[in-house]
Amino acid sequence: MQFIDTHAHLDVEEFAEDLPEVIIRAKEAGVAKIFLPAIDLPSVSTVLQVCRDYPNYTFPMIGLQPEEVKGDYQEVLKKMKKILDASFAQSSPSPFIAIGEVGLDFYWSREFEQEQLIVFEEMVKWAVEYQLPLMIHCRKAQNELLHILKKYKHDLVGGVFHCFTGNQNEAAEYLKFDNFVLGIGGVLTFKSSHLREDLPACVPLERIVLETDSPYMAPTPHRGKRNESAFVANVLRQLAASYQVSEEIVASITNQNVARIFGISV
Repeated sequence: MQFIDTHAHLDVEEFAEDLPEVIIRAKEAGVAKIFLPAIDLPSVSTVLQVCRDYPNYTFPMIGLQPEEVKGDYQEVLKKMKKILDASFAQSSPSPFIAIGEVGLDFYWSREFEQEQLIVFEEMVKWAVEYQLPLMIHCRKAQNELLHILKKYKHDLVGGVFHCFTGNQNEAAEYLKFDNFVLGIGGVLTFKSSHLREDLPACVPLERIVLETDSPYMAPTPHRGKRNESAFVANVLRQLAASYQVSEEIVASITNQNVARIFGISV
């Protein structure tokens, strides 16, 4: 049984000492592929390097994560767009499988609220222009995020609402967007999580993909430790229990969902 981790930051310092071992453990756990989002300009390079080191196993995205949006956002966007344009000019298809990680985050501060709104809309336009899916991060900003997305609803090819931890009403709003799915990770396994009941009540498995968000948000029983892609198996097991289906069914359906959105199969 094989499955895909659609969101892992394997390029960060937490994996600098033992990434080869992390990859081996992921493969042994059944992880067939791993998708790596960029979060800022320097991480575009580090993500691409990991993907060169592990070709056809790790796959890169390009984007400016909302918490990384600062006063220099215009220059950052210009440089990222140049990289994206060059990637399409040099190879077809581009190595980038999605625009991400992008979105809005007003959890800690609204200091750069207007800048975040501008950046997110610009990257949604990139997704339309290049017909790439979106990998979307959203915290305390669903209304603002959906307001922007709705303008491009019929032009987007799809994407993932990453790290979904919302309620049934929030899930329903997201699922109004065709070919968008919810990225479900370690929070599902927490004892305090309502997702185990809410997801089966309103979200078909056909609208879910698996993720870890490594090295963050490790699932039970690894909570509080460094997360890694192998642990996506814990998320899969909890989904199977919550939906009362076999683990093989969860793997099969989520793999189909990934193939539909990203064009990448196990």
